[in-house]
Amino acid sequence: MLGIIIGVGAVIIIMSVGAGAQSLILDQIKTLGTDLVGILPGNSGEDGPPTAVMGVTITTLKYEDAQELKKKKNVPNVADVVAYTKGAGALVWKSNSYDTSFSGCSASYMNVEGGIIEEGRFFNEDEETNLSKVLVLGSTVKKELFGNSQAIGEKVKLNKHLFEVIGVMSERGTVAFQNYDDQVFLPIKTMQKLIAGVDHLGMIRVRVDSSDNIDKAMSDIKLTLREQHDIKNQEGFDDDFTVRSSADALDIITTITDALTYFLTTMSALSLLVGGIGIMNIMLVNVTERTREIGLKKAIGARRINILSQFLIEAIFVTLFGGIIGILFGVFISYLISVGAHLLGYNWNFIIDPFSIFLGISVSTLIGVVFGIYPANKASKLEPVEALRYE
Repeated sequence: MLGIIIGVGAVIIIMSVGAGAQSLILDQIKTLGTDLVGILPGNSGEDGPPTAVMGVTITTLKYEDAQELKKKKNVPNVADVVAYTKGAGALVWKSNSYDTSFSGCSASYMNVEGGIIEEGRFFNEDEETNLSKVLVLGSTVKKELFGNSQAIGEKVKLNKHLFEVIGVMSERGTVAFQNYDDQVFLPIKTMQKLIAGVDHLGMIRVRVDSSDNIDKAMSDIKLTLREQHDIKNQEGFDDDFTVRSSADALDIITTITDALTYFLTTMSALSLLVGGIGIMNIMLVNVTERTREIGLKKAIGARRINILSQFLIEAIFVTLFGGIIGILFGVFISYLISVGAHLLGYNWNFIIDPFSIFLGISVSTLIGVVFGIYPANKASKLEPVEALRYE
């Protein structure tokens, strides 16, 4: 029974954890909004990930691309655009130092990504284009670097350059697995020229005026960028960028998590096979130990079908009972996992798929039938006289 309990329990746990993880990821993406479009450098084909995601540096996306989209000349459904270049390093104030990530971004960041300024202000478009040495701190960075001290107006050192702190963001937490509080925001041109030493972008994010206009906006964005990059609208001339909406991301992640869950479920189901073989072996031993009992029953009139049914029912009962215990065990462990995830601050849903319950019951019953037939058949074929003379 232990093999059946572990096997069924593993199936329940894996399907529950897979559904919980999927709901967490999808909720995180939905938090950003369904009216967002992301543009990454590098071609990805129809469904594959962009080349830039694989760690390859692609330099095809430029600041001018973001500016062209922002004009709304050929993309009327664009509400606003933000360009990004990311980096990481140490931020120093007096004797304090803190390692964090830097987001060089456009002044329109708040319009696209949201967020609230708790102290001071965000930088403006003039500061974006004039290489101004100003920055805005995430709430975690402010606490780690300044503690309870005033941060606004202070000078901090970043890559040997002194920057003025002009704002502090309010606490936002982790959204789409990105910690918004543990970041430093500075003008995109300043980040490119003084910190990163590059002239390309890592990403452009566009907020569309309505989620209903996502498809049209994506089509307009592709045409505009192809024109910007002088890509001919002919077969054989592929895009050197990738345009994806948050809906595309949801579909891709759902496909990946579903495939992973089913794969792991199949692997865990192998333990059910081991449990079934164990049931068969125990039932064969059972037949041997009860040979005299079988002979006695046949001697007083039991037919072959009676003996076959008895041993088959016993095998089914053992596996079915093991399956029920396995289901209860799996549900309990899945609940503990969801509670643990909530304690760690994740919005993890406790989900038990009814299909997993049905699968556990049906598979355990099927194993009882399949692996119980041979021992039961062997018992039913014993000759009464020989069985009575056994031992």
